[in-house]
Amino acid sequence: MSDQRIEKLADVLVNYSVEVQPDDKVLIVGGTPAEPLLKAIYVKVLQAGGHPLLLSTPPDTDELFYRYASDEQLQHVPEPIKLIIETYDVRITVQGAANTKALSDVDPSKMVLHSRAHEPLMKTFMQRSAAGELRWVGTLFPTNAYAQDAEMSLSDYEDFVYGACMPDSDDPVEYWRRFSAWQQKIVDWLKGKERVHVVGPETDLHLSIAGRTFINSDGRHNMPSGEVFTGPVEDSVEGHVYFSYPAIRQGREVMGIRLWFENGRVVKASAEKNEEFLLQTLDTDAGSRYVGEFAIGTNEGINRFTRQILFDEKINGSFHVALGAGYPETGSQNESAIHWDMICDMRDGGEIWVDNQLLYKDGEFVIKFE
Repeated sequence: MSDQRIEKLADVLVNYSVEVQPDDKVLIVGGTPAEPLLKAIYVKVLQAGGHPLLLSTPPDTDELFYRYASDEQLQHVPEPIKLIIETYDVRITVQGAANTKALSDVDPSKMVLHSRAHEPLMKTFMQRSAAGELRWVGTLFPTNAYAQDAEMSLSDYEDFVYGACMPDSDDPVEYWRRFSAWQQKIVDWLKGKERVHVVGPETDLHLSIAGRTFINSDGRHNMPSGEVFTGPVEDSVEGHVYFSYPAIRQGREVMGIRLWFENGRVVKASAEKNEEFLLQTLDTDAGSRYVGEFAIGTNEGINRFTRQILFDEKINGSFHVALGAGYPETGSQNESAIHWDMICDMRDGGEIWVDNQLLYKDGEFVIKFE
């Protein structure tokens, strides 16, 4: 029996998140395990008058690439991919892994080499996105691999995913419009503020947001969504932070991360698991030790950690920072081949102060934005 929620999610992605228009060139990319959603998106793009290009890869392709590619091949950027990033109007990405641990044994230096080669593409992507020339959204199709990571049955995980993406399944588009209006009030309050102070278990972090713009993440780029974020002043981050949740990148789970900042830069880092991977990734390039994003998670439908950053960074009652590339639309000037989100639970004694005013305590906004 087909799941009608797949059809509804495709509709939200195409007609709300990226609002495909007639003659838009639309890239749809994802793994073959996500085939039901990829096909539904393909049809919705056609119905909207767009020109879809579907790129779907079989499971374990990345593992094969890192196993057999030479250094030269690791650094190769295919011209068609470059052309798409430079010229297409829309990109829709669907995660659909069959094995989330497939890259666990890959030499981190190979990943770093590959990431560095793609940094110019990352820069182009972010610049075109900030200029409104490229609309994009990323989502996830529930597979057994993701359900196992979340320690849930597949049916329970499907309920979780679709519930987070479409809290109102009867009219999901209208739900996100209402949510956007509520979250915009938070963004408006933050406008013109200058200093943020985050306090929590093993955490005392100061950063400047002077002249920076907070973004209302309302399902336009991520589905599900639910966060407000900005790019802090690059040399302003000071103090230390402990991330209560594992940080996951390229299949590696790095647990118990502690970072110390001086003049915006990570000067010391440790982890309870996979510390060497953390340290190598921090040395990817000049921007990878600086913070490109500071964000507060607001999605009430996401209240548990599932080892998927698309959901985990929106956990209601959390904040996160991303090391590496910042989004130009926030005013961030940090450039890097990486953008690595790391999340901290604020529900047990956490506080966020803005210009010496308490905004957030124990995972909830103290100031009410009705």
